[in-house]
Amino acid sequence: MVVDSRVAEPTAGVVLIDAQKTEQEGLKLKDLKIWDSMKKKNQGNARAKRMQLQALRGEFETLQMKEGESVSDYFSRTMAIANKMRIHGDTLEDVTIVGKIFCSMTTKFNYVVCSIEESNDIDDLSHDELQSALLVY
Repeated sequence: MVVDSRVAEPTAGVVLIDAQKTEQEGLKLKDLKIWDSMKKKNQGNARAKRMQLQALRGEFETLQMKEGESVSDYFSRTMAIANKMRIHGDTLEDVTIVGKIFCSMTTKFNYVVCSIEESNDIDDLSHDELQSALLVY
């Protein structure tokens, strides 16, 4: 949606009296203040969005599977963070998510992770395929 709230300029040849000129200048000033306010607000939103994304990246990087946590629960936690990151503008790819999951699972899954890595092309493995493979084991 485009908002065009520019103050209309008088047509050529029209002469304004002092009161009309003052009113015209007041409207222009008000219009500029509104646009400045909107610009500041959107810059604040962008800053807040960047900060939120940075916090989510940190959370994603430190994410670890908990002892006794089910594969489904761990995937749910991981994908919740990944989806929030994508909403905030990150271009997180499946290969990154798969790599993170492989590196952050508990030690009891080491043999399963090795088996999946040996039998699949990790670059083409989606997080859904990984989850299915882990659940099968």
